Parts: sequence; C-alpha cells; structure tokens
Amino acid sequence: MFDWQYLETLKLPFYLAGLVGFLLLELRLSYRPPSVPKARRWLTNLPLALVNSGIYLLVFSGLIAATLFLVEDQGVGLLNAYPLPFWLQLLLGVVILDFFLWLWHLLNHEVPLLWRFHRVHHSDMNMDVSTASRFHLGEIMISGLIRLAVIYTFGLSLAAYLLFEILVSLSIQFHHSSLRVSPVFERFWVLLLVPPFFHRIHHSIRIRERNTNYGIIFSFWDRFFGTMLTKVEQDGIIIGIGSHRDFKRLGLWGLLTMPFTRATP
Repeated sequence: MFDWQYLETLKLPFYLAGLVGFLLLELRLSYRPPSVPKARRWLTNLPLALVNSGIYLLVFSGLIAATLFLVEDQGVGLLNAYPLPFWLQLLLGVVILDFFLWLWHLLNHEVPLLWRFHRVHHSDMNMDVSTASRFHLGEIMISGLIRLAVIYTFGLSLAAYLLFEILVSLSIQFHHSSLRVSPVFERFWVLLLVPPFFHRIHHSIRIRERNTNYGIIFSFWDRFFGTMLTKVEQDGIIIGIGSHRDFKRLGLWGLLTMPFTRATP
C-alpha cells in the first residue's frame, strides 16, 4: 500500500522521463552549440537537484499530503465553498497554483533578498533541460511554504495538485531545453503556454529582458500583467548574469554559497 506521506515521489517518473527525453532530443536537435562544457554543468546541476529534492521530501512531502487530506476531509478553502464539478475544480486548481508560482517568480526578481537565491538559477551560462533543476535550496524551501498556503486557502484537491506538479515539471524542462523547435509551433504555443524562445529571453544577460516572461505553465499571466516580451533577436541572446561570468566559480560549492556573497543586479 502506498504511503501518502511520500506523495511528492509520484511525480518522479515524469521528471526522469522528461530529463532523459529532452536530453536525447537536445543532443540530436540542439538549438545552438554549448559555449561552456555541458558535462561539467550537468555535474553541478544534477547533484544540486538531488540534494534539494532529498531535503524537500523530508520536510514537505508529509506536510503537503496532510494538508491535502485535511482540505478534503473538512472541506476548507474557497473552492469548497460552492459545489463545483470535478473537471472545474481540477482546472481551477492548476490555474491558481500556476498564478501563485508566476507571482512568486516575479517577486524573486523584484525583491533583492529573494534575488540572492534565485540568481543561482540564472547564473547558468547555457540553458538546457538540466537548468530546470538548478535552484538554491533556500528558494525551494520558501516555494514549499507557498504551496502549503495556497492548497489550504483555496481548498485544492489531491488530483489538482498532482496534475499541476506533473505539468509544471514537464513545462519547466521543455522551456529550459536547448531543443530546436519550429518557430511556427512556438508562435502558436505561446498563445497559451510557454515555449523555449519565450523563456530564453527571460534568461538573457540583459536585465530589461530578464525581468520579463515569468510564466511557468501558462503565458497569459505575462500578457495580462504587461510583463511579456517576444520581439527579441534570439541569436543575440547571451545566457546568464553579468556579474557571474567566471565558469570556474559556478561549481556546486559556488552555487550553494552564492546567496551569501555580495549583492548583484
């Protein structure tokens, strides 16, 4: 019988499938050649993800499972105030979680203390599927608290939460990948969702480009709040942060200590 304390592990097969699948596609259909060694980046990004995932599971997996079952058992939360069909609860749950993730992402760029942690993600000098796993533990832990608050406040269902976690994992891997995608496909995809070209702009070294396109699953939050930018010459985008261009200092230890070093724009 499955131990629901380890609810978060249910998304692991989807994460691994996306990681391997997009890696294989990138190797065959890469957007552009890497400017720094891909293997060394992976040997930094994946161990960081492994440490983060282990600690996150220990701290939050049981808490999130308990909150989801509390919501279901007691009917708390805004979505439980009215009888809604299952499909609508599912859709609203995903949209609500995505909105608060969008807002959290924006705050990571606007609040200097939060940017100290989030710049670990942006310091990657190339983008590929491994960049989707490159986050500092501090950012991951705060995002866990936000998930708990949103689940309880809105009364989200277990099904909505699991669907969101699977979609967000695959979406992040897709739009961080260095996969060469048809421009025609991307133009249609961006009407609702986030394609690689859209998020590549967000990882630009130019601050005015970086502080746009915060969407995770859906792109319409950026369109609605005026933070969308699409008209950027893709070949001219330099990935990373201007203050962190020494690749030798961007190893695992460098990423772990980065939030506690000097502030940078």
